[in-house]
Amino acid sequence: MKVVLTGMRTTGKLHLGHKVGALDQWVQAQNTGEYECYFLLADNQALTTHADNPALLQQSVRDVVLDWLSVGLDPSLPHVHFVQQSQVYERHELSILFGMVAKYAEVMRDPTLKTELERQEDASIGFMYYPVDQIADIQMVDPMVPGAKLLVPVGKDQLPHLELAREVVRRFNFMYGQVFTECEGLVGKVGTLVGTDGDAKMSKSMGNTINLSDSLEDAFRAIDKMPIDPARAVRGGNKVPGDPDKAVAIIYHRALNPNEDEVAEIERLYRLAQIGDSEIKARLKEVMRDLLTPIQERRAHFMQTANIHDIVYEGTQAARRACIPVVEAMREHMHLTFPS
Repeated sequence: MKVVLTGMRTTGKLHLGHKVGALDQWVQAQNTGEYECYFLLADNQALTTHADNPALLQQSVRDVVLDWLSVGLDPSLPHVHFVQQSQVYERHELSILFGMVAKYAEVMRDPTLKTELERQEDASIGFMYYPVDQIADIQMVDPMVPGAKLLVPVGKDQLPHLELAREVVRRFNFMYGQVFTECEGLVGKVGTLVGTDGDAKMSKSMGNTINLSDSLEDAFRAIDKMPIDPARAVRGGNKVPGDPDKAVAIIYHRALNPNEDEVAEIERLYRLAQIGDSEIKARLKEVMRDLLTPIQERRAHFMQTANIHDIVYEGTQAARRACIPVVEAMREHMHLTFPS
């Protein structure tokens, strides 16, 4: 039995970084037909940074569902489930019980948590706990059968979370007996996408995104502002050889342009100072048009036709049915049952 569990925090509309870093891989997993797919709308974990704006989170559940539908995820398939995290009540118990097995020191070593704590002046306990909470997300649909696969498509920056999950599951199985399957990470071709400003990662909070639902005009403006190789900017523009690794538009070509030969030629010409940045950006706009137009057409269609409530409710109930035997097994092995 093969199960895929992955998800996103519902903190707003999704952007190109989500698509190349995760969604493309999700669609591939779905389309194989080999996996029972649970795609998680992580609204509980969205509260770790947006507790002061719960109305945004509720709207974001709808926005994220529409974005998922627009890129080709299909909950009408019997093996595909859109799951609202907060409504899988049994999952909350798993989270508490995993907290009894996870160690404080190993949670605090998580690099993503450490980085975010440096940015937050007054982090909540819920925020500090979310690496453990994510273990409950993963294991709530554990098949609990020998030889099963529990796969988690993630970006490279999420791999430490999976290693923590594997360690805690391993410890639980050693302490209480075999219950859980150790998860395996699947990293896509593009782990992360740099921001349009050249920052290491595209992020809504940094305002350097191109959303899947943005107009083409907004996307084109973002392309126009993309930084070029600083050496070109300082030493005379297009007549200076450039480093493709420092030109944001070329990095986007690598991630989005399906014509690999064209991308290789752009890079070659850039190194030889035989192509201008404006020409590279003009071609990127054509790539962006071809990419975003069908996504936005599908989004507009689903805005009119999709019953978001029913899609999420049905997917959530499927996750609950999977989770109930998991939490019952966990209780049993931890001796959290009525005395006989």
